Amino acid sequence: MTYSGAVTVGGPAEVHELADLMISKAAVGPMNNNAYLLRCRTTDEQLLIDAANEPRTLLALIGDDGIKSVVTTHRHGDHWQALAEVVEATGATTYAGRHDAEGIPVPTDVLVDDGDTIKVGRVELTVRHLVGHTPGSIALIYDDPHGHPHVFTGDCLFPGGPGRTTRPEHFESLMSGLEAKVFVLPDETWIYPGHGNDTTLGAERPHLGEWHERGW
Repeated sequence: MTYSGAVTVGGPAEVHELADLMISKAAVGPMNNNAYLLRCRTTDEQLLIDAANEPRTLLALIGDDGIKSVVTTHRHGDHWQALAEVVEATGATTYAGRHDAEGIPVPTDVLVDDGDTIKVGRVELTVRHLVGHTPGSIALIYDDPHGHPHVFTGDCLFPGGPGRTTRPEHFESLMSGLEAKVFVLPDETWIYPGHGNDTTLGAERPHLGEWHERGW
């Protein structure tokens, strides 16, 4: 089945099969959060991005092989409701941005900063710190050597614009970070957001000026 990135709460996960990495996307309620399970195709090691909610759903997605690590993209509560139960069941190492970890009630084992790398088997993800939606939000970039980049943006970038900000200076900070650290990637770059459907940078790039003008 061709991967579309369109998933629904209570529905099946969709799997994006890359040469070195398998990406399974599932939606959980009640806020239609996306959780992403990454599996290295060489070692079978797994990593979960955002244990958002519905621990049973996520543990079923993970399966008997377990996960080595779980990354929380930012401190907002809808992105870590299942974290404690997933960690207890799997013994996974927890990762989060240095400036958001204090807002996540499950202890963070590894604090990450801009430019750090997180490994899942032989696959490397590059951390990008984006300030604005929260102080310590992170995006994860997988620069596929066999194709185009893939970016897990949390709530920093969606189809149609950046994530929610509450002050003009926060909006400008988020936009500056996205333009300097994400939109430098090619148009083919696939974007996996924290809620809703996927997009590409090519689909969003023509609208950067509109976003600046509207201020959100």
